[in-house]
Amino acid sequence: MKILKHPAAQIGLAAVAGIVFGLIVGEWASNVKFVGDLFIRLIQMSIVPLVMTSVIVATGSMSGSGMGRMAFRTFKWMIGFSIVAAVIAWVLGATIQPGAGITFSGGVDPSLPGEAGEATGWQATLLNFVSTNIFAAMSTAAMVPIIIFSLLFGVALNSYVNKTGNRLVVDLLDQAQQVVLIMIRFVMYIAPVGVFCLLAALAGDVGFALVTTALKYLGSTLIGVLIVMAIFVLVVWLRTGLNPGLLPSKLSEQTLIAITTTSSAVTFPTVLRNAVEKVGVSQRVANFTLSVGLTMGSYGAVLNYMIVVMFLAQSGNVELSLGQITMGMALAILLNMGTITVPGGFPVVAMFLATSLGLPFEAVGLLIAVDWFAGIFRTFLNVNGDTFVAMLVAKAGGELDADVYNGTKQVVAEVDVAALEEQFAKADAAD
Repeated sequence: MKILKHPAAQIGLAAVAGIVFGLIVGEWASNVKFVGDLFIRLIQMSIVPLVMTSVIVATGSMSGSGMGRMAFRTFKWMIGFSIVAAVIAWVLGATIQPGAGITFSGGVDPSLPGEAGEATGWQATLLNFVSTNIFAAMSTAAMVPIIIFSLLFGVALNSYVNKTGNRLVVDLLDQAQQVVLIMIRFVMYIAPVGVFCLLAALAGDVGFALVTTALKYLGSTLIGVLIVMAIFVLVVWLRTGLNPGLLPSKLSEQTLIAITTTSSAVTFPTVLRNAVEKVGVSQRVANFTLSVGLTMGSYGAVLNYMIVVMFLAQSGNVELSLGQITMGMALAILLNMGTITVPGGFPVVAMFLATSLGLPFEAVGLLIAVDWFAGIFRTFLNVNGDTFVAMLVAKAGGELDADVYNGTKQVVAEVDVAALEEQFAKADAAD
């Protein structure tokens, strides 16, 4: 069948097959997990150079005034929607009370409190946004310092190009970006195999019992994601005037990739291509806004972190003060902007929130057990939210092509999309 040749369909079938296989064979499925881990590492290996080249080329190629306006619009929408997500999470947590009456068993990894303690407060979080050694930041995939360095480098490069007219460095980095995308294309050939192994191991180890135990927690996160998603669609519709009924078909590929990998970074190449070719966002807006959004536009993570705060407080019968609630929202937003976008960061995040707000640790073990499922909801909103912000920024700058959006005009992104179309089907990271 023709549909089976589509990368998204292959990944979807592999995900279902992996879950069924894991449930049948049980813990033995953990023996194939290394294949999935290898696939994720191959993708993660490409993210740092891809983000750096995208941000530098985007900022280095535009006029100074245009760059300033684009940056302001980007951060305005991202921070605004992050605040909305945090407030909605607080309201849902107070209404549904996901932590009330939930029982948990088992201990927490004793190393987690120590790791969480390394983050001493919001001052340290802000300070860590700037690295003293960009190569050290690159080696550890610390995305916010990398993006800040890339922005500053791009601004300096832009000034240099305007003064000298020499675009050698810009052209070199642009070509490097294309090479990295082709490298990702090669890796994407094994995407169905990687997804199968990842989900088989997860199903074999966890099963569905832990999901039902934390049903209210997961349900709160899902409801919040749907509410924020509806707000996104409403705002985009009112600001752009485009038909929102066309969005599902345009977002389906990146959505499927995101929810099967729970990884915004792995999905990034697909989101970048779709924003230009399906939604009508200009190449320069897509490069800049989506690259920044990869780390700083994790609205699903903000929402989930605030629900975690409410869950932990309720599980320990702790009455949060207005100051604690406000601090929880602020920490959720700061963590969104500072957390490395790779799977596995949630345990440290949860322990950091508990430590900072004086909440009990015991319930964290339950949250860790079901975090993969919560990650599906988070990543769904993170990935699509970045596309919506790119649409809003492009519309404000007159760089959103309605003909492309309506399907009456075709454009090609500044990559070999015809060759990459069947390969760009996977997604990034964890929050």
